[in-house]
Amino acid sequence: MSRVAMTPRKLTVLSLAALAACWPLLPDFTVSVMASIALYAIVAAGLVLMTGIAGMTSFGQAAFVGLGAYASAWLCTSPHIAAVWPPALPPTLLPWLGLLLGLAVTLGVAWVLGAATLRLSGHYLPLCTIAWGLSLYFLFGNLEFLGGHTGIGGLPPLTIMGLSLASPRALGVLAWVVLMLALWALANLLDSREGRAIRALKSSRVMAESMGIDTARQRIRVFVLAALLASVSGWLYAHMQRFVNPTPFSLNIGIEYLFMAVVGGSGHLWGALLGSALITLLKEQLQDLLPRLLGASGNFEVVAFGLLMLIVLQRFPQGLWPSLARGGQRLLSPFMSLAGDAGASGASGAARTSGAAGEALARRDAEINPINPPAPLLPTSPPLPADSREPLLDAREMTRQFGGLIANDKVSLSLHAGEIHALIGPNGAGKSTFFNLISGVDRPDDGQLVLMGQAMAGKPAREFARLGLGRSFQHVKLLAARPVLENIALGAYRSGHAGWLRAMLRLDRHEEAATLTRARWQLARCGLQAHAEDAAGELSLGQQRIVEIARALAGEPRVLLLDEPAAGLRHLEKRALATLLHQLRAEGLGILVVEHDMDFVMTIADRVTVLNFGAVIASGTPAQIQQDPAVLDAYLGGVLDE
Repeated sequence: MSRVAMTPRKLTVLSLAALAACWPLLPDFTVSVMASIALYAIVAAGLVLMTGIAGMTSFGQAAFVGLGAYASAWLCTSPHIAAVWPPALPPTLLPWLGLLLGLAVTLGVAWVLGAATLRLSGHYLPLCTIAWGLSLYFLFGNLEFLGGHTGIGGLPPLTIMGLSLASPRALGVLAWVVLMLALWALANLLDSREGRAIRALKSSRVMAESMGIDTARQRIRVFVLAALLASVSGWLYAHMQRFVNPTPFSLNIGIEYLFMAVVGGSGHLWGALLGSALITLLKEQLQDLLPRLLGASGNFEVVAFGLLMLIVLQRFPQGLWPSLARGGQRLLSPFMSLAGDAGASGASGAARTSGAAGEALARRDAEINPINPPAPLLPTSPPLPADSREPLLDAREMTRQFGGLIANDKVSLSLHAGEIHALIGPNGAGKSTFFNLISGVDRPDDGQLVLMGQAMAGKPAREFARLGLGRSFQHVKLLAARPVLENIALGAYRSGHAGWLRAMLRLDRHEEAATLTRARWQLARCGLQAHAEDAAGELSLGQQRIVEIARALAGEPRVLLLDEPAAGLRHLEKRALATLLHQLRAEGLGILVVEHDMDFVMTIADRVTVLNFGAVIASGTPAQIQQDPAVLDAYLGGVLDE
C-alpha cells in the first residue's frame, strides 16, 4: 500500500491548519497567551538571526519593541496629528501610518546605534546594548509627549478592509500570520548567498572578508533587520493592548527575549517559537505558583529563568530545538520522510532545488568533470594584465613590525601567471605574517604591493578578493556546522548579485542553482563529492584543508594563496593535491604556497623563496635552493642532500 511521504514542510502546514481550525474554539485566555507567544517569537526570531547565527549578542531588543509601539501610539493619539488630518481620509489609516513611522524611526535609531556599537567585539558589544537599552527605556518614561511613566491610552484598533481587529482573538491571527511570514522570509534569506555571508560573520570575520564580504555592512544590516522585526512586534502589541507604557520595554524584558532565543535554540529559526512558547507558558504558571509556595510576592520567575538557562546551557548548548527535532524525527520516522528543511531545523537547504531547476541541476551534476567545467555566473575577476610578463602579484620590500619584533624585514616576492611559487622557512620566520600582508588581512608598515596591476596599500581583504585573490588559512576557517557544499558555495559569493530582498522572496533560485552547480564541480574536482552533505567540522583536518582550497577555487581566482595545504594529508591525498595544483598552473593561475613538507614543495614548485627571521635569505629554483649553503645552514640542515 503506497503512502504519501510527509516532509517537515508539510507537517508545518498541517500544524498551522490545525491551529487555525481550533482557533475559534480556544478559550479567551488561551488565545491571549497564544497571541503573546507570536509577538514574542517575532522578536526572538530577529535575535536568533543576530545572536545565534551572526554572532552578535544583544540585551536591548525590548527598546526596539518600544520604538514601534510608541511611534504608533503617538501618531494615533496626538492632538497635533488630529488637527492636520485630512477629513477625506479615514482615521483607520492612522495605525498603518504608525507602522510606517515606527519602522522609519527604528531604522534610523538602529542604524546609528549599530554604526556606533558594532565595531566592538567580545563583552563590550553586549554591555553597549544594555546601555542603550536602558537609555531608551528611561527616555520613554521621561518624555511628556509620550505620557511619561503613565503611558498613552486610547489607541484605536487595527482595521483591515473594514474588519476590526479589536480583540486578541482577531489580532492574534494577524500576529501569527506576521510570525510565519517572518520565519519564511528569514529561512529563505539563510538559504541563499547572503545567508552564507551572514553565517560567516560568526565563524570568522577574517575569512568572510577574504571571500569578498563587507562584514561591517553585513553586521549593521543584520542588526537593523532584527530591530525592524522587534518594531513590528511592538506595533502589534500596542494595538492589541490599546495602551502603552515603558514597563514592557525594560531591560528585564530584553533579557527575557534573549532567554527565549537561547533556550529554544539560538541557531535555529523555529527555536524562536519554541523558546517563546516555553518561557511565556512558564512565566504564566510561575507567577501564580511561586508566590504561593514562597509566601511572598515578587518577580521570582526571573530566578527560575536563570536556573533554566543554566540547565539548558549545560545539557543543551545548542538549545532545545535540535534535540526536539531529532526526537521528533525518530518518533515520526515510520510516517514521514524527513528531508532537510531550511526553516524547520536550521539544516542546510543550500543544496535543494525544485521542479525543472532541480532536474536540470541533477543532469548537470552527472556531467561534472574537470575537463568540462560549468560556465561562469558573472565575471568575478578582472582580466589578466595586458603584458603577460608582468607579475600578477608583486610585493616590494614589505615590512611589518610588532613592537620591537620585526616579523617581515623588506621582503620582496613576485608571482606570475602559470607559476607555483613556494615560500618556506622555519617556524617563526614570518611566513604567515607575509601571507596576511599580501592578502589584505594585515597592513604593512612599509613597502609596496601591486595586485593585478593595482596598488593595494591600505585596502581591505575584500578588495583583494574582488581583484581575484583566493586563499586558504594556516588554521582552517570553515562553517563547521554547515555542509561541505555550502562552505564551497561561500567562496563564490562575489559571483552572485542577488540581495536580501530577492533572497527573502525566493527570487534568487536560478542564480542559487547555478552557484551550487559550480560548487559541486569544484567539490568533484577536489575529490570530495561524497562528502557534499556532511558537516565540514566532521571531516578530517586534511579533508578540511581540501575544502578550503575548493572554496577558494569557487571564486575563480587569478592568484591562489595556500597556507600549508598538505598538512594532515596522507600520501595519496598529497599526490592528488599536487596533480590539482599542476592543473591549475596549466590553466594560468599564479599559486603561492607556504608549506613545511619539503618533498611536496620540491615536487610542485617552479620557484622557492626562503625566509629566516623575517628576511629573504634565498630565492630560486628548487634545485638551487637545495644547494644553497645559507638555506642548508639556517633551515634545512642538509636534509635535502640525503
